[in-house]
Amino acid sequence: MSILRNALCWSVTTVSVVAACAVSISADASAAPATPYRAVVHGLAPQMHRAAAAATHAPISTRSRGARQHVTSATSAGPATASGAVAAAAGTLLQNFNGVGSRDSEVTNFNLRFEPPDQGLCAGNGFVIEPVNSAYSIYASSGKLLRGPFNVNDLFNEGAAEFTSDPRCYYDASTHTWFATILFLNDTFTSGHLDIAVNNSGDPTGLWKQYQINTDNLGGNGCPCFGDQPRMGIDKDNIYVSTDEFSINGPEFNGGQIYAIAKSDLVNENSSAHFVHFADLSSGGALVDSIQPALTNGSSPAEFFLNSLDPNATFDHRLGVWALTHGDVVASGGTPTLTTKVITSEAYGMPPGAEQKGSSSTLDSGDDRMQQTQFINGQIWGELTTGVTIPGDTAQRAGAAWFAVRPTLTNGKLSGAVIDRQGYVAKKGNYVLYPALQADASGRAAMVFTLSGANRFPSAAYAVLPSSGNFFGPATVAAAGTGPYDPNAGRWGDYSFAVLNPSRDAVWLATEYIPPRASQTSNRQRNWGTRVFQVGLS
Repeated sequence: MSILRNALCWSVTTVSVVAACAVSISADASAAPATPYRAVVHGLAPQMHRAAAAATHAPISTRSRGARQHVTSATSAGPATASGAVAAAAGTLLQNFNGVGSRDSEVTNFNLRFEPPDQGLCAGNGFVIEPVNSAYSIYASSGKLLRGPFNVNDLFNEGAAEFTSDPRCYYDASTHTWFATILFLNDTFTSGHLDIAVNNSGDPTGLWKQYQINTDNLGGNGCPCFGDQPRMGIDKDNIYVSTDEFSINGPEFNGGQIYAIAKSDLVNENSSAHFVHFADLSSGGALVDSIQPALTNGSSPAEFFLNSLDPNATFDHRLGVWALTHGDVVASGGTPTLTTKVITSEAYGMPPGAEQKGSSSTLDSGDDRMQQTQFINGQIWGELTTGVTIPGDTAQRAGAAWFAVRPTLTNGKLSGAVIDRQGYVAKKGNYVLYPALQADASGRAAMVFTLSGANRFPSAAYAVLPSSGNFFGPATVAAAGTGPYDPNAGRWGDYSFAVLNPSRDAVWLATEYIPPRASQTSNRQRNWGTRVFQVGLS
């Protein structure tokens, strides 16, 4: 990501902002351009029928947030104040098992060691899939390992040594189909594309088909370019992938991108899939990044998206809300309607690095981009990492800010949005990193995150929100970390993941932590692991 968000200056009690840290924000928060994108491109994503040739591996520029890194040898401001949380049920832990770890990634990638994991997770039909950088495994819903670990490139029919990053996946119960996405760059770093893998059998251990969308944008600013950190959403008509367009080999950033890909073409394994690309997106008067498409549960009049707005890398209290309507026309080559509004929210901003027990090095808390989005029962849910101060605490911490937004459509366009509920998740003396949440139709929600502190190794934790009120219950550790993270490593995250299991009124959760020694790399460099667990909401 080229917009470096590097400072934070705000304080909240019930939400009040430190005046000395104020930045200029437009008074008309609802104003939006008639077309919040530079261009609309229609295309056909071909189904691929070849295995890519093996290629040498090269590191990508580190200014793009989502791209993984690898190694082959050893080597000021006032935040928000989080008020105390009321008591709430912690939620029943239904399953809890060790997920894909850095050892799995090492042994499936020619002894290369990667960071960060960039956590993917999908579950349904009795299976759980967890893809990370750069391996994946398939489990039974009981936690029993069924297949794997494998090189994550296998899922996308790419050569085992070629560069991919930022995997995500989703099981669509309505069509019994599994979808997965990842970014790809060729061995010479001169071309890139978005990979989409599809399995319509309901059984992810079977055959997957692959589609590709080229992201080079030749002739564009600084291009050839690639779509960093592809994020996946879905509704009844399409799957949606948003990316951030960067030059492959330069500093140029061209804004967020949204791809709407006809779900029916993918499910039916057509030879090509119709898609529409909304290019170079802007909101609040500037190019935007990290627009999160919603995982849609139940009926919805549109596909919705959320993004945070912090162009000055300080603090902000605005959200971008997006709606894509008439999505059914994508399958026939038509153009859906994309509209956006900017609304006022609670304050949020850049988090500090996170302390960890047993090491003077800190974990990378990332920035204040939107982490994951869901639409259910008329509300768009989202969350992000933010800096907070906690009453009685001795230092600024990283915490989670969360939002439940209710959009309004008029004549097929987004006409407004209001925040129904919002709040913070924080723990005194600790740091809450990379939150992800999912809610049920009654408004109960579970949030997953890494929990770390001076007296705590990086651990996998969660909290549960009751159906009313703005306070999550206390942080509950699902799996305690076993030691500190490699002090020579520079990355953590970049995201956790959550997915609703409506059949049990529960949420599948996964996040990064320090696992048992057997799951760490052979030399303990980049010694991360992941934890997968399911939490009941009722």
